[in-house]
Amino acid sequence: MIFGCRHFGMGAKDGRPGPGPEEIEHVEAAFTVLSLIYAFCASDFMPNLRILDIDGHERIMKKAIKVINKYHDPIIEERMRRWRTDGGVDDEPEDILDVFISLKDDKGKPLLTMEEIKAQAAELIFATVDNPSNTVEWAMAEMLNQPDILRKAIDELNHVVGPHRLVEESDFPNLPYLKACAREALRLHPIAPFNLPHVSSTDTTVTGFFIPKGSQVLLSRVGLGRNPKVWEDPMRFNPDRHFNEKNVGLDEPDLRFISFSGGRRGCIGAQLGTMMTYMLLARVLHAFTWSLPAGEELVNLSEEEHSLFMAKPLHALAKPRLYFLS
Repeated sequence: MIFGCRHFGMGAKDGRPGPGPEEIEHVEAAFTVLSLIYAFCASDFMPNLRILDIDGHERIMKKAIKVINKYHDPIIEERMRRWRTDGGVDDEPEDILDVFISLKDDKGKPLLTMEEIKAQAAELIFATVDNPSNTVEWAMAEMLNQPDILRKAIDELNHVVGPHRLVEESDFPNLPYLKACAREALRLHPIAPFNLPHVSSTDTTVTGFFIPKGSQVLLSRVGLGRNPKVWEDPMRFNPDRHFNEKNVGLDEPDLRFISFSGGRRGCIGAQLGTMMTYMLLARVLHAFTWSLPAGEELVNLSEEEHSLFMAKPLHALAKPRLYFLS
């Protein structure tokens, strides 16, 4: 099995399991958009250069967005048609897209236009697709290198969930060790070296540093999460360090590391991304017995030269262990 949403094995052809060409195209387009969000672009600082598209980013971004829209727009348009003509299904929202469509202002008119709903739907994809896959891939790699941690997480799942059903969202409050493993992976292996840039609207001073109005502010995810002044033995994957918290979760209000979100302008997909991370990690641990390929004793934890992804996709052997999956 090749682990991680940005790496794909065989497609869904001839009845075989795995992502098909449409899923691959959609996810690859989403990751293309995300890679450019963090990329340096000369025209961000010299807007007159935008027409030249020196970096080629605009051309690449338009192509990727076109792919995203190809898959999103028909679904959104059809759902909106159904709500506007039929009132939805039993006039009750079934998912977040229904919620967007059914929102009304104080005059009873739709609160969001079709274009605003399309933008929100795409934003949720961009906000949730990269952190969960990256976090779980690194968590699995670290846990395979430390079998005691892997065994402890599986024992918790066995105790709380048992062998006769899959993990459900309602189980998460009773899985603190699993959540600590996800939190530790997010601390040690952030998806990007910096947060998205913000601009200081006024002169301000933060922890003794003067930040003039108009400054672009970047926080180092790596610098915070691996800060030896804050974290003991910061390069060691150690979920137990988080059990001093009042409530083990992925949020970090004290900004000792950057998770999905923080502050007034936090990520709109923070809660969704958190649940996706827990669910993905919990189900792959609970449903399968994991081991390394023959001849491999440890996972190579090196990072890519120009990113914080794993240098080599995680290869691990998965054997179904829940009786109804065998």
